[in-house]
Amino acid sequence: MQVILLENVDKLGYKDDIVTVKNGYGRNFLIPKKKAIFASKTAKKVLAENLRQQVRKLEKIKKDAQTLANKLMNISLTIGAKTSSNGIIFGSITNIQIADELAKKGVQIERKLISIKEHIKEIGSYKATLRLHKDIVIDIPFEVIAE
Repeated sequence: MQVILLENVDKLGYKDDIVTVKNGYGRNFLIPKKKAIFASKTAKKVLAENLRQQVRKLEKIKKDAQTLANKLMNISLTIGAKTSSNGIIFGSITNIQIADELAKKGVQIERKLISIKEHIKEIGSYKATLRLHKDIVIDIPFEVIAE
């Protein structure tokens, strides 16, 4: 079954993408939750016309994301956490703490755009992935230190 995504769906696609999904996933989850519509011929024509009209807007959004990515390349983050005597963190470091540190540096990023591949439970250096645009993905190094 082909559907047109109405919003970004993790591990599936981005808004206005035409993707193939299993029938049950499309009918029981994506379409009822208003995350997608069935990709009929008329829906595809409407999508093509909308995309033609949005080309300039999308180029500006991509340019802004690239500018932000260039700005973020020079930023290094240090996150303080309470630790035990042998360097293990009480709790863990999540995308919320990274978004807060970026906000302190003057860069507002939604925490949904930040992903960390591993669970951070110890002091050390790590990398977080920021998905600023569907074509622009950068890694930001950060260090976890004891408070």
